[in-house]
Amino acid sequence: MKRLVVASNNENKIKEIKEILSSLDLEILSLKEAGINIDIDETGTTFLENAHIKASEIYKIVENSMVLADDSGLMVDALGGAPGVYSARFSGEHGNYEMNNKKLLDVLKGVKKEDRKGKFLCAMVLIIDEERTIEVEGEIKGFITEEELGENGFGYDPLFFIPEYNRTFAQMDSKTKNSISHRKIALKKLYDEVKKHTMEDN
Repeated sequence: MKRLVVASNNENKIKEIKEILSSLDLEILSLKEAGINIDIDETGTTFLENAHIKASEIYKIVENSMVLADDSGLMVDALGGAPGVYSARFSGEHGNYEMNNKKLLDVLKGVKKEDRKGKFLCAMVLIIDEERTIEVEGEIKGFITEEELGENGFGYDPLFFIPEYNRTFAQMDSKTKNSISHRKIALKKLYDEVKKHTMEDN
Protein backbone atom coordinates (compact mmCIF):
# COMPACT_ATOMS: atom_id res chain seq x y z
CA MET A 1 0.00 0.00 0.00
CA LYS A 2 1.35 3.42 -0.98
CA ARG A 3 1.61 6.18 1.61
CA LEU A 4 0.17 9.62 1.01
CA VAL A 5 1.23 12.37 3.39
CA VAL A 6 -1.07 15.40 3.45
CA ALA A 7 0.80 18.63 4.21
CA SER A 8 -1.68 19.65 6.90
CA ASN A 9 -2.83 18.97 10.46
CA ASN A 10 -6.31 20.42 9.91
CA GLU A 11 -8.51 17.61 11.21
CA ASN A 12 -11.55 18.54 9.11
CA LYS A 13 -9.46 18.70 5.96
CA ILE A 14 -7.70 15.39 6.67
CA LYS A 15 -11.02 13.65 7.39
CA GLU A 16 -12.54 14.96 4.16
CA ILE A 17 -9.53 13.88 2.09
CA LYS A 18 -9.51 10.41 3.67
CA GLU A 19 -13.22 9.96 2.96
CA ILE A 20 -13.07 11.07 -0.68
CA LEU A 21 -9.95 9.00 -1.49
CA SER A 22 -11.02 6.01 0.65
CA SER A 23 -11.59 3.65 -2.28
CA LEU A 24 -7.98 4.04 -3.42
CA ASP A 25 -5.33 1.68 -2.04
CA LEU A 26 -3.59 4.37 0.00
CA GLU A 27 -2.46 4.91 3.58
CA ILE A 28 -3.28 8.60 4.14
CA LEU A 29 -1.47 10.45 6.93
CA SER A 30 -1.49 13.98 8.32
CA LEU A 31 1.84 15.65 9.10
CA LYS A 32 1.39 14.77 12.76
CA GLU A 33 0.59 11.13 11.95
CA ALA A 34 3.73 11.03 9.77
CA GLY A 35 5.81 12.44 12.64
CA ILE A 36 6.56 15.72 10.87
CA ASN A 37 6.64 19.00 12.77
CA ILE A 38 7.55 21.89 10.50
CA ASP A 39 6.39 25.44 9.73
CA ILE A 40 6.49 26.37 6.05
CA ASP A 41 6.43 29.99 4.86
CA GLU A 42 3.74 30.37 2.21
CA THR A 43 5.37 33.05 0.08
CA GLY A 44 3.52 32.40 -3.18
CA THR A 45 1.31 34.97 -4.91
CA THR A 46 -1.28 32.36 -5.97
CA PHE A 47 -2.94 29.41 -4.24
CA LEU A 48 -1.22 27.04 -6.67
CA GLU A 49 2.24 28.47 -5.88
CA ASN A 50 1.63 28.05 -2.13
CA ALA A 51 0.44 24.47 -2.63
CA HIS A 52 3.63 23.76 -4.63
CA ILE A 53 5.82 25.28 -1.90
CA LYS A 54 4.22 23.13 0.82
CA ALA A 55 4.24 19.93 -1.22
CA SER A 56 7.90 20.37 -2.26
CA GLU A 57 9.13 21.06 1.28
CA ILE A 58 7.37 18.02 2.73
CA TYR A 59 8.46 15.80 -0.17
CA LYS A 60 12.10 16.56 0.72
CA ILE A 61 11.50 15.11 4.19
CA VAL A 62 9.39 12.00 3.61
CA GLU A 63 10.63 8.71 2.23
CA ASN A 64 8.75 6.48 -0.19
CA SER A 65 5.59 8.58 0.10
CA MET A 66 3.45 10.73 -2.13
CA VAL A 67 2.71 14.23 -0.81
CA LEU A 68 -0.47 16.25 -1.16
CA ALA A 69 -0.74 19.96 -0.34
CA ASP A 70 -3.51 22.45 -0.86
CA ASP A 71 -4.09 26.15 -0.47
CA SER A 72 -7.46 27.80 -0.59
CA GLY A 73 -9.28 31.02 0.14
CA LEU A 74 -11.87 33.58 -0.84
CA MET A 75 -11.67 35.89 -3.85
CA VAL A 76 -14.08 38.83 -4.10
CA ASP A 77 -14.65 40.47 -7.49
CA ALA A 78 -15.26 43.97 -6.10
CA LEU A 79 -11.88 43.78 -4.30
CA GLY A 80 -9.91 42.71 -7.35
CA GLY A 81 -9.66 39.12 -6.10
CA ALA A 82 -8.75 39.97 -2.49
CA PRO A 83 -8.34 38.63 0.12
CA GLY A 84 -7.01 35.76 -2.03
CA VAL A 85 -3.83 34.16 -0.66
CA TYR A 86 -4.14 36.47 2.37
CA SER A 87 -7.58 35.05 3.31
CA ALA A 88 -6.41 33.58 6.62
CA ARG A 89 -4.67 36.82 7.67
CA PHE A 90 -6.86 39.44 5.96
CA SER A 91 -7.28 41.40 9.19
CA GLY A 92 -3.58 41.17 10.01
CA GLU A 93 -3.86 38.37 12.56
CA HIS A 94 -3.54 34.84 11.15
CA GLY A 95 -6.62 32.67 11.67
CA ASN A 96 -8.76 35.30 13.43
CA TYR A 97 -12.05 34.45 11.68
CA GLU A 98 -14.06 37.07 13.56
CA MET A 99 -11.75 39.94 12.64
CA ASN A 100 -11.38 38.73 9.03
CA ASN A 101 -15.16 38.67 8.58
CA LYS A 102 -15.53 42.09 10.18
CA LYS A 103 -12.92 43.58 7.84
CA LEU A 104 -14.56 42.01 4.78
CA LEU A 105 -17.95 43.45 5.74
CA ASP A 106 -16.35 46.85 6.39
CA VAL A 107 -14.57 47.09 3.03
CA LEU A 108 -17.73 46.01 1.18
CA LYS A 109 -19.99 48.44 3.02
CA GLY A 110 -22.31 50.16 0.54
CA VAL A 111 -21.53 47.73 -2.31
CA LYS A 112 -24.76 46.59 -3.98
CA LYS A 113 -25.82 42.95 -3.74
CA GLU A 114 -25.27 42.23 -7.44
CA ASP A 115 -21.71 43.55 -7.15
CA ARG A 116 -20.79 41.35 -4.18
CA LYS A 117 -19.83 38.31 -6.24
CA GLY A 118 -17.03 36.08 -5.03
CA LYS A 119 -15.67 32.56 -5.12
CA PHE A 120 -13.88 30.09 -2.93
CA LEU A 121 -10.93 28.50 -4.72
CA CYS A 122 -8.86 25.47 -3.76
CA ALA A 123 -5.59 24.53 -5.46
CA MET A 124 -4.03 21.11 -4.85
CA VAL A 125 -0.63 19.73 -5.75
CA LEU A 126 0.19 16.03 -5.48
CA ILE A 127 3.78 14.89 -5.88
CA ILE A 128 3.72 11.21 -6.87
CA ASP A 129 7.46 10.90 -7.49
CA GLU A 130 10.36 12.89 -8.93
CA GLU A 131 8.86 12.75 -12.43
CA ARG A 132 5.15 13.09 -11.74
CA THR A 133 3.27 16.00 -10.18
CA ILE A 134 -0.47 16.57 -10.44
CA GLU A 135 -2.12 20.01 -10.18
CA VAL A 136 -5.87 20.52 -9.80
CA GLU A 137 -8.15 23.39 -8.85
CA GLY A 138 -11.75 23.59 -7.68
CA GLU A 139 -13.97 26.60 -7.19
CA ILE A 140 -17.50 27.50 -6.15
CA LYS A 141 -19.14 30.84 -6.87
CA GLY A 142 -21.46 32.83 -4.65
CA PHE A 143 -22.13 36.24 -3.10
CA ILE A 144 -20.88 38.00 0.02
CA THR A 145 -23.74 38.76 2.40
CA GLU A 146 -24.15 42.03 4.32
CA GLU A 147 -24.16 40.25 7.68
CA GLU A 148 -23.10 36.91 9.13
CA LEU A 149 -25.69 34.17 8.66
CA GLY A 150 -25.48 30.68 10.19
CA GLU A 151 -23.61 28.97 13.01
CA ASN A 152 -21.80 26.14 11.22
CA GLY A 153 -18.49 25.96 9.37
CA PHE A 154 -15.58 28.31 9.93
CA GLY A 155 -13.75 31.24 8.36
CA TYR A 156 -15.80 33.17 5.83
CA ASP A 157 -18.60 30.56 5.76
CA PRO A 158 -21.20 32.86 7.44
CA LEU A 159 -20.67 35.45 4.68
CA PHE A 160 -20.58 33.17 1.62
CA PHE A 161 -24.05 32.79 0.11
CA ILE A 162 -24.86 30.13 -2.51
CA PRO A 163 -27.93 31.21 -4.55
CA GLU A 164 -28.76 27.65 -5.69
CA TYR A 165 -29.14 26.58 -2.06
CA ASN A 166 -30.48 29.93 -0.80
CA ARG A 167 -28.15 29.84 2.19
CA THR A 168 -24.60 30.51 3.31
CA PHE A 169 -22.02 27.79 3.89
CA ALA A 170 -22.54 28.37 7.63
CA GLN A 171 -26.27 27.68 7.28
CA MET A 172 -25.57 24.25 5.75
CA ASP A 173 -24.79 21.06 7.61
CA SER A 174 -21.24 19.82 7.03
CA LYS A 175 -22.38 16.98 4.77
CA THR A 176 -24.10 19.39 2.37
CA LYS A 177 -21.27 21.90 2.42
CA ASN A 178 -18.60 19.24 1.89
CA SER A 179 -20.54 17.76 -1.05
CA ILE A 180 -20.37 21.02 -3.04
CA SER A 181 -17.28 22.80 -1.68
CA HIS A 182 -14.28 24.00 -3.67
CA ARG A 183 -12.15 21.39 -1.88
CA LYS A 184 -14.55 18.59 -2.83
CA ILE A 185 -14.47 19.68 -6.48
CA ALA A 186 -10.64 19.74 -6.45
CA LEU A 187 -10.50 16.36 -4.68
CA LYS A 188 -12.82 14.81 -7.26
CA LYS A 189 -10.45 15.90 -10.01
CA LEU A 190 -7.49 14.64 -7.97
CA TYR A 191 -9.19 11.29 -7.40
CA ASP A 192 -9.57 10.76 -11.14
CA GLU A 193 -5.91 11.63 -11.75
CA VAL A 194 -4.60 9.47 -8.89
CA LYS A 195 -6.70 6.54 -10.06
CA LYS A 196 -5.15 6.79 -13.53
CA HIS A 197 -1.61 6.86 -12.14
CA THR A 198 -2.15 4.02 -9.65
CA MET A 199 -3.60 1.88 -12.45
CA GLU A 200 -0.53 2.66 -14.57
CA ASP A 201 1.72 1.48 -11.72
CA ASN A 202 -0.05 -1.89 -11.36
